Amino acid sequence: MAQPEPWLAHYHYDGLRYDEMFRAQNEARPHYAALYAHLLQEGSKQWRGLFNEVDRQIRDHGVTYNIYGDSEGASRPWMLDPLPLIIPADEWRQIEEAARQRARLFNHIVSDLYGQQNLLTQGQLPPTLILGQPAFLRPAAGVTPPQGVYLHLLAVDLARSPDGRWWVISDRTQAPSGLGYALENRLIVSRLFPDLFQRLRVRRLAPFFATFRDALSALAPNREGPTHTVLLTPGPYNETYFEHAFLARYLGFPLVEGSDLTVRDGAVWLKTLLGLRKIQVIVRRLDDDFCDPLEFRADSTLGVPGLMEAVRRGQVLVANVLGSGVLETGALAGFLPGLCEKLLQESLLMPNVATWWCGEPSAHQEALSQIHRLVFKGATPQRRFGPIFGEDLDAAGCRQLATTVNEAPTEFLAQELVALSRAPVLKRHPEPRLEPRSVGLRVFAVATPSGYVVMPGGLARTASEQDVRVLSNQRGGGSKDVWVCGESLGLPLSLLQRPVGVGDLVRSGAGLSSRVVENLFWFGRYTERTDHLARYLRVALSRIAEYAEAPLEWAGLAALGGRLGLLADAGDQARMTTGLLNGVADKNRPGSLAAQILHLSRTGFQLRERLSADNWRTLHALSYTLEQQAPIPISLLGAIGLLDRAVSLCMTLSGFALDGMTRDPGWLFLALGRRIERLQFQTQAIMEAMKMPSEANPEWLLEVSDSIVTYRSRYMARPEWLAVLDLLITDESNPRGLVFQTTSIGHYLEQIAALLGPIRAQADFQVQHRALLALDIGQEFRPDSVVLRETLHYLHTAAGVLADQLSLQFFSHVGQSVWVSA
Repeated sequence: MAQPEPWLAHYHYDGLRYDEMFRAQNEARPHYAALYAHLLQEGSKQWRGLFNEVDRQIRDHGVTYNIYGDSEGASRPWMLDPLPLIIPADEWRQIEEAARQRARLFNHIVSDLYGQQNLLTQGQLPPTLILGQPAFLRPAAGVTPPQGVYLHLLAVDLARSPDGRWWVISDRTQAPSGLGYALENRLIVSRLFPDLFQRLRVRRLAPFFATFRDALSALAPNREGPTHTVLLTPGPYNETYFEHAFLARYLGFPLVEGSDLTVRDGAVWLKTLLGLRKIQVIVRRLDDDFCDPLEFRADSTLGVPGLMEAVRRGQVLVANVLGSGVLETGALAGFLPGLCEKLLQESLLMPNVATWWCGEPSAHQEALSQIHRLVFKGATPQRRFGPIFGEDLDAAGCRQLATTVNEAPTEFLAQELVALSRAPVLKRHPEPRLEPRSVGLRVFAVATPSGYVVMPGGLARTASEQDVRVLSNQRGGGSKDVWVCGESLGLPLSLLQRPVGVGDLVRSGAGLSSRVVENLFWFGRYTERTDHLARYLRVALSRIAEYAEAPLEWAGLAALGGRLGLLADAGDQARMTTGLLNGVADKNRPGSLAAQILHLSRTGFQLRERLSADNWRTLHALSYTLEQQAPIPISLLGAIGLLDRAVSLCMTLSGFALDGMTRDPGWLFLALGRRIERLQFQTQAIMEAMKMPSEANPEWLLEVSDSIVTYRSRYMARPEWLAVLDLLITDESNPRGLVFQTTSIGHYLEQIAALLGPIRAQADFQVQHRALLALDIGQEFRPDSVVLRETLHYLHTAAGVLADQLSLQFFSHVGQSVWVSA
């Protein structure tokens, strides 16, 4: 018998569980044959390239998943195996039909539970099972959503038993996750195997997302004009925030938090720069009880007060409906076959794994009698318990589990332990090899006016290790792309959307939420702040490396370092070096470059759906540079190299803002943030340089201001104060000059005022701008000029006041009086 490939030596086919790829040892199933042949041809030496490409794309795209309690937090990279889970067309048709039937069944069930409740009064469901769980929201009773659709998106978790049959493990009906990750997996994996992707005729995902987007518009209430849809997120610290931002950008929906929305006169409105814009559809990623603190959890700061009342009045569609979480109890599983017969007059196509709800006395006793072969869980998501595997318990453990269940039997269920199917994953350490992992499949169905449509693929989830029995991303599990192959694409790109007319054209970004614009404003400020800190630190550390003793000009550099919060005092050269190096790499130091990059990254993370892929890659490269190349303590040479890289990346970010963004109000505020921040830094730098001894060389000031090349090309001589101050203050062609900043700020303020009305601090700032222009160059452009120093001080203060006034006027919505209905 031929020896297996070394990379296959750890993949043992045992025949006890269904293997997705192999039907016998080293014998691939027909639909996996092409992939297996590709692996045999390439060999493990080529896998390093696959790993590196997956890592690069996940890093560049910023694909993250927050494992709570993990040290990496929200920056933890998404775990993706390069090998897809492949499902043949004939098998997929069965899964698709079962998922479509399940969605219809659940829609009927939730409609009855919040409507006539015939299922409860006629004994089809125990009232205790429904009315006794926190997920049943009484304020939602009697509310009928538009066109009777309660479930707009359903996620069903499937697992395959040893005989090859698919079983339902659980359902997600509140705010199902995974759609965005499934799409991102596809974007990455399809590029790894482009030839295989084409040869297997893998069905595309884009038509499904177009259907989802258009169906929401078609189901929206009050459709006289354009439909405004938003995606409601708990915020950037949620475990799946990347997905929220990615889906919002892909579908073209504004990503909003609860504070971005308000309820007025029974309708939901988005707070925008122009005022309040009416919202017809909310795709929520919040669980039911967090959505409205007035009617559900009073301690929730994530939701929208009054949202339930707007739903009652039929003014807004919330997908999925509030209260749909009642269907997520696994205890429903045993009742579904009978409910399917009653409500649909059909047999249930794909049953759940055998389930015993302990709230039924007979099921309770039966479950405890076979405790060693079952898995015990909480009956509802709110009851955080388990899973507890009976086979792991000794006699004392069994007694303790039985006692716990007996105390509140309605809160527990037991399920048959299924030996999940296995799929191959590529492991990179210590040597590349193929290993088996337990795998499950999450499929998605969306409602349209003509019925449910199932995504041709899904999200495959894999266990973290070979002996792990629970599929959970929170427990370190991974994921796979899912390829449904062997048929034509089927669906057209768009099913429901009406053609765009002249009246539908949009050319203004004034509908941006105030929070997004505020983040853009601060993104501009943090970008500029990072840039000028990096430039200052590079100049200062270069001077330290160049001179054995501090030159006269060091007084100005040190004073500016103190104003920037990098140096407590001048001190000796060793102490200054230490302070500056910490100013590069110490994240815990408020004024450091590392801290500013962290602020910039966090702000950018909240703008994830607004940033282009290239912009995001540059931002991530800046963070990655700091994380990978800034150990503490950092060497002088290492710090200067890092600062070179940081300055280059900041210039790239500025280039995207200058040449890659639409000139809408969001861009105006971003540009204002940059100019205000640069104006404040430049005035600081000039004022501190003017304190140097008169014989000190101001060349460092030109370097910090990125103006040394211009000066040398004009004067070809040692820098002199008159020429330096003229270049850095009044030269309108110098993008680092003060007049350039004040003129640009005035221009942006005029544009904003034309769109949004008068700006409170505009007049005061223009006074300082005119004072700057009125300076007598011959008399005042010298380092000892009191008039120049006072003018710079007032200008610096005016810039800070302007920034504060902009925030108060446009981002707080105090005294909001502007209303926009379309």
